[in-house]
Amino acid sequence: MRKLAEVLRDWEAIIGLEVHTELTTLETKMFCGCRLSHDDEPNANVCPVCLGLPGALPVPNEKAIESIVMAGLATNCEVMRRSMFYRKHYFYPDMAKNFQTTQGPVAFVMHGHLDLEVSGEGAAERPDGTIDKRQDGSYVAPIRILRIHMEEDAAKMNHLGGAEGRIGGASESLIDYNRCGTPLIELVTEPDLRTPEEARLFMEKLRQTFITLGISDCSMEKGSMRCDGNVSLRRRGETTFGTKTEMKNLNSFKSLHDALAYEICRQAEVLEAGGAVRQETRHWEPSRRRTVVMRVKETADDYRMYPDPDLAPFDLSDEFIERCRARVPELPDAKRDRYVATWGMRRADATKLAGDPATASFFEVAVVLVEPKIIPTLVNVMINLTPSFRGLSEAQVASIARLLAADALTFAQAREVLEVVDGTGADPERVVDERGLRQSTDADALGAIVDEVLDRCQSQVRQYHEGNRKVVGFLVGQCMKASKGSGNPKMFNQLLTQKLEA
Repeated sequence: MRKLAEVLRDWEAIIGLEVHTELTTLETKMFCGCRLSHDDEPNANVCPVCLGLPGALPVPNEKAIESIVMAGLATNCEVMRRSMFYRKHYFYPDMAKNFQTTQGPVAFVMHGHLDLEVSGEGAAERPDGTIDKRQDGSYVAPIRILRIHMEEDAAKMNHLGGAEGRIGGASESLIDYNRCGTPLIELVTEPDLRTPEEARLFMEKLRQTFITLGISDCSMEKGSMRCDGNVSLRRRGETTFGTKTEMKNLNSFKSLHDALAYEICRQAEVLEAGGAVRQETRHWEPSRRRTVVMRVKETADDYRMYPDPDLAPFDLSDEFIERCRARVPELPDAKRDRYVATWGMRRADATKLAGDPATASFFEVAVVLVEPKIIPTLVNVMINLTPSFRGLSEAQVASIARLLAADALTFAQAREVLEVVDGTGADPERVVDERGLRQSTDADALGAIVDEVLDRCQSQVRQYHEGNRKVVGFLVGQCMKASKGSGNPKMFNQLLTQKLEA
């Protein structure tokens, strides 16, 4: 099978995503008052509505509708004043009533977009607009969103006795209806994505947006955010779409990227051999790094959808929509732009800090604790040192940034100090002094050490003058050893270079 880069030179991939997100921050399910928790004992949070018992009537969750309207406003969608729920029929044990309550042609929110920044191979023209190219080679293109609709999640099925990660072969299946009825929003994109990398970046940005809104924890590991990928191929220069396949079981950003990459290459191989791609649903098997057929893809007629007679149409008022709009916080893109404008931050760094609400909140407290000239060091600490620690305070991180900016610590020593103070509330300055870690920046004292090292390392001095500049690293190490680790390596490097050049 050819590599992806080779395939994409001859074929254009047409990719669309269907992203399912559970509204995990709510207290109750979509159509009943059952507690919304998947971690309890199986089938502990169920009622006649969850179990589809005859005569049970659904009652919509207003908070869930607020959440989907917020999601639509955050993704530049139009909020539809009037919409309604439909019944989508299918016969499978994970939905005891044999239909799923979902939305029909008109969803709560429709026709929006998310601006996607991509560079390199992703720079493909889009079907509906121009691309804003930047000086750094990246571009911004709107990835259109067809709709975001509300539906209820199905129960969780545990298949026992089969080979792990394989379809079929189970000896028994157990059903946990705790998840059944969980409020679920499904976002459907237009087929505007062109590479697996673009699909991954879109999912990452959508996840950041929903976490910022506070409507879901968006845990792909736990299944509260799941993605299906649709892909087809057409020859470069053609305008007609090919036959698409749908990929299931994409429970991580890596799985999404790898499944789409494999399927693009597989379809190209089929078409180049004179075959035809079938419209079907395929399952991604990470262990075998391939997709396998699950079933022939259903059509809309197979679901026999019609308006749910137990749920009246929704008429959203301007007051309700404005109340939802007021709850939308500053979104990652706006926060990133503010960081760049306020603190002169690099765009890439600002994007990393703004993408997670907890990180951004932490940074905005810490940044007022340091002088303006130390902010670049603080950003460096936030991005490269603190992510692996969970018990640090803003004051501790600001203290570490000041020590680094003053060349009183190396990055390796800063990590050591953070390990000691994490979760303790201890003062990093005191830990540095108690452990004798503070780096000396006394030019006279360090200069004497440099002279002593150069005197006994004449072989390396000759190598330097013969053009081998790498020996400076060895000499810095000798200086650090002579100072018993108390000398500042950056100053040692500067002094060595000055003396060697002189």
